[in-house]
Amino acid sequence: MTSDIKIKERLTKSTVVSNREIAPGIYVLKIKRKIDFKSGQYIGITTDIDVEPRLYTIASGENDNTIQILYNVKDDGWLTPRLSEHKDGSTIYMTSPKGDFIDDESTAWWIASGTGIAPFASMFRSGLKENKTLIHGGRFTHSFFFEKEFKPVLKNKYIRCCSQEEGNGLYNGRLTRYLQDIDILPKDCRYFLCGSPEMVVEVRDLLIDKGVAFNKIIAEIYF
Repeated sequence: MTSDIKIKERLTKSTVVSNREIAPGIYVLKIKRKIDFKSGQYIGITTDIDVEPRLYTIASGENDNTIQILYNVKDDGWLTPRLSEHKDGSTIYMTSPKGDFIDDESTAWWIASGTGIAPFASMFRSGLKENKTLIHGGRFTHSFFFEKEFKPVLKNKYIRCCSQEEGNGLYNGRLTRYLQDIDILPKDCRYFLCGSPEMVVEVRDLLIDKGVAFNKIIAEIYF
């Protein structure tokens, strides 16, 4: 853990605008914006200035009035149970943004599992909507966060892979199986992966086996 002095030096005090549960155990935290960032970057958050921040990728657009964080409550964790109890107007502490999980307007596939959708939500909300294919894996029909924004714009380039439930328009199975079922993947675009370590490694190896060059794969791991 970083010393108290160092933590205080690099933390900015901010105000909770809203903190809402959008699915069982899944929250969107909106913080009053005090910093600039690039879509795909992350910040550290803590509810106690003496406790080391935990890293979360920003889910809001670069021009939004608030900074949004998508998080799931882990009962055995220190931060998220406390964070979920924070009310509008309460105080939290945040670090400056960092990270190079950055896309541009070129063709890309965005591949996410669970709350790993956050950086792609930020990219989408920042205007990156053309030439993008979004594949999101989740266990349940309520696992496709922000789908009401993605679906009307991306249309058939927005694929929801649901492993434990069936639903209208869903691919019934894991996102890795969906990718395995594709005979030929495009080689002239980049692939952005965001999710659990297991998902990222499995998808990376799958893409390479299908002929995608290693330098075309950009990954960010969620723990």
